[in-house]
This record gives sequence, C-alpha cells and structure tokens, in this order.
Amino acid sequence: MAITFELIHTCKQTGARYGKLHTPSGTFETPIFMPVGTQATVKSLTPEEIEHVSEGLILANTYHLWNQPGMDVVKAHGNVKHMMQWQHALLTDSGGYQVFSLSKMRKITEEGVHFKHHKNGSPLFMSPELSIDIQQTIGADIIMSFDECPPPHESREYLKDSLERTLRWAKRGKDYLSTDQALFGIVQGGLEEDLRLYSAEKTMAIGFDGYSIGGLSVGESKEDMYRITALLKDVLPIDKPRYLMGVGAPEDLITNVMNGIDMFDCVLPTRLARHGTALTTEGKVILKSKRYEFDLSPLDSNLKTLASPYTKSYLRHLYKAEELLVSRLVSIQNLAYLKHLMKEIREAIKEDRLYDYYINMKSKTNYFK
Repeated sequence: MAITFELIHTCKQTGARYGKLHTPSGTFETPIFMPVGTQATVKSLTPEEIEHVSEGLILANTYHLWNQPGMDVVKAHGNVKHMMQWQHALLTDSGGYQVFSLSKMRKITEEGVHFKHHKNGSPLFMSPELSIDIQQTIGADIIMSFDECPPPHESREYLKDSLERTLRWAKRGKDYLSTDQALFGIVQGGLEEDLRLYSAEKTMAIGFDGYSIGGLSVGESKEDMYRITALLKDVLPIDKPRYLMGVGAPEDLITNVMNGIDMFDCVLPTRLARHGTALTTEGKVILKSKRYEFDLSPLDSNLKTLASPYTKSYLRHLYKAEELLVSRLVSIQNLAYLKHLMKEIREAIKEDRLYDYYINMKSKTNYFK
C-alpha cells in the first residue's frame, strides 16, 4: 500500500484524533491542513516559501492541469512535482468539484461528464478512468476517485441518484488504477443523514486507502456541515485517514477536528490574502478597513513570518495601491497561521485539552463571529 495511517492518540475531551500519515514522500502528523496549488503553484509563492508555510503536503488540481498546460507538457517534465520543483508530497483532487463549480457548462452521463472548456468553450469529456489516468500522469502520492459534488440543497431524489453514480464511478476508478498511488473514496449524500450513512457504507465496501467527505463547504450552513461530519465520526474506519475536502476557515478546522477529521485543504487562505484579509493568532484583520490607516503595529506579533516586519498601515497601503506584494505577504501570513493553528491543535489533542483550546480560541478571536 502506498500510504499507511497510524492513529496514535484520541483526545479524551473531544474524541479528536492525533496520528501520522506515512507516504512515499514523507510522514505527516495529523490533523493537517494542506495548501492548494491549483495550477502547480500555491499562488504567488516559491517552492521554498511553500515549504516554510506547509507541512510538506500540498494539492494540485486535476481538471485545470489537464487543460493547462496539458498532460503532454507534464509528461515532458516527468510529473508535476518535477515541473514545479516540489520535493515533497502531493495530493490531487479528481475533477469532481468542477462538476459542481462548472455546472452551467457541463452535462453528466453514466459514462462521465461532458464539459465546455471554461475559457474557450471547446468540448471536453472526463470519465472516472480518464481522471485516474490524469492523476497517474500528475504523479501525486494521494489521488481521489472521480465523483459528482452535488449542490447541497438538491432534492433527495437527485442526491440519491448522484451518489449511486458516484459509487459506480468509484468502483470503475479503483478497478482501472494501475499504480501504487493511494486512492481515496469520497462520501457524498448532501445534507441527508441517511444518504450520507449509505454512501459511507457502500464506499467502505469498495475499499480505499482513505476516505474523503465531499459536498460540504459548498453553500450550506456551518451547522449543517458540522452535523454531517459529526454523523460520520464513528462510522468511517478508525485506521484510515479522513479528509474533509475544501474546508479551511480556522473555526471550521478546529470544529471538524473535534468531529474526527484528519486532513483538510482549501483555497481560502490565499483567496482571502488577495482580497486584503489576514488570518492572525488574534483573529481576522481586514486590511482595507480605514481603522488600520495609521496602525503601526505588526500584523501578528505572536507569529514570525515574512510579513512580520511590516505595519498594518503599510500593508493597507499596498492593498489600496493594488500592489502585488501584499498578496504574497498576506498569503504567507495566512498559510503560516493555519500551520501554527494545526500544530497547536495537535498538541492540545495529545494533552487531552482540545475543548479547552477551542473555548479559549472562541473567546479571544473573532473567527466564530
């Protein structure tokens, strides 16, 4: 098997899990947050900077790399890690999220999904087998089954049909896999508890190296997200990693860790940075706010990053002036903060005090407001 998961400790206060994920490219403590490198780069960061703000496990996007630069270019480099000069571990999504995000430009069939190219409108087709093919070419350590990520408030009938097809696609993808890459199955079912349990049962019956929870953080309330992850906490296998896809807000990370999740990813930290919002040990800082115009304090006095030497006033000036430097600096700050947060969460789990940490974080930051 390409990966193994070692569950080391369960927090007595919350049931949160501390473990180690062993991959061909390194061993990673969990819970872990994984920065997203959609186009074979974490936006605006060099590989050396990504090393500094990550644990060494990042994401790449199957659909987008398939379209640009294309698999022939990737093959010419050997794989995506060689292309982007990344020496560590890589995980790829399957293209299933684009079935949701490009819903106005696609048609779902039993064989796969027909897309119109999101830039030029040319016809594209992705099947479970092609998704595996692309991920094999990309060369990720951990890959995902092709699925449909359905809108959360679709009808029960739609969600049932969708998850049944996702199960069939998962079996096709697993049967097609010809490498020793670790393949995760994806649990769907929208916000319907019985459908989620059914999807989990049938996905586990196929058998995967890990289990992802998809179809959350796509427009539902936080309460609904937490309800579904809590539901699956005692259902998914104890000895396999659990990955909640597309979740990265600090309050969502700690709450879902308490609901038994081991792995997270999200574009949120770099997207927030581009829009002038910083994540700090004291809470969110919205730099475009006029309140920071003369604020000469550092962005985060408790965390040393490349942004540390600069005042909030200067960073606000860069944002207002539309200077690219602010996106780089705040991206580094935001990712460094999430790395710091996950380390603190792991320590709290090991010391059986994660709920205490949660209450303290809730009282001292604005993340939960």
